Amino acid sequence: MKRARRRGSPVASALVACTAIGFALGWAFRGHAPRPAEGLGATNAPALSQISTSAESQPVTKGVATTGETSAIEQLRHHDLRVPIDGATVETFKGQFADRRENGNRPHEAVDILAPRNTPVHAVESGTIAKLFLSKAGGNTIYEYDPSERFCYYYAHLERYADGLKDGQHVALGDVIGFVGTSGNAPPDTPHLHFAVFALGPTHQWWKGQPLDPYLVFERRGNE
Repeated sequence: MKRARRRGSPVASALVACTAIGFALGWAFRGHAPRPAEGLGATNAPALSQISTSAESQPVTKGVATTGETSAIEQLRHHDLRVPIDGATVETFKGQFADRRENGNRPHEAVDILAPRNTPVHAVESGTIAKLFLSKAGGNTIYEYDPSERFCYYYAHLERYADGLKDGQHVALGDVIGFVGTSGNAPPDTPHLHFAVFALGPTHQWWKGQPLDPYLVFERRGNE
């Protein structure tokens, strides 16, 4: 007599099916590691993950208290500063800092000074070139320390640098350090200087700082 074949329980069959599906999915996704962030090529500067990825590639902001920001602006008002473009009026800076960019998703935190291509860009204060930096967004950029290295001035979208300019170089107030252009993501038919001011932390890292409104820094200096 033949023995009746025992049927497997429904639960056991379901477990076997789930296991098979699990292995199939595992093989399907295996080997697809997360892609590295694009555009983070090696440089001799800090990793670009340390640099803001905003349209102008400005330094990372650290959220200093309002009172600290006000104090920093008051200190800068006592520095010997000049506007970076001859003929630019401080009044045109008003309101630009709070303008929104990227469909309102981020504040501008800088001013744009329109000028013909190759207009000279002047150092706003005597200081040191902290870094000449080329970025996808800002193009040819300059970070300049003030004499105390507590503040940093940022110049972006330059057509080119002044001849011989290099990292660590001392520049005097008014020296030509670059020329207005449209490098980076600036509209090709709108040459301008993207200019920002930053209060640095105790480690004086040029790529990290609290943005300060250039209008508030310069407003008492009129049309210098």
